[in-house]
Amino acid sequence: MHWLMREAIEQYVTREEQREAFRQEALDAWNYYQSTGRHVTAEEADAWLAELEAGNDIEPPVSHT
Repeated sequence: MHWLMREAIEQYVTREEQREAFRQEALDAWNYYQSTGRHVTAEEADAWLAELEAGNDIEPPVSHT
């Protein structure tokens, strides 16, 4: 039973570390946007994702103000 608790704790810690990394990345992106105003519109992002889904390997849209 000890190994089961250890495994559960390891999985929990891994998930929390991943969650914190995701949160920090989002905060960094928000701070960058706040300081520069640079962004990509939802339409631009959707068009890019549609191209990727269609199998086209294209560069992401360039951010702008």
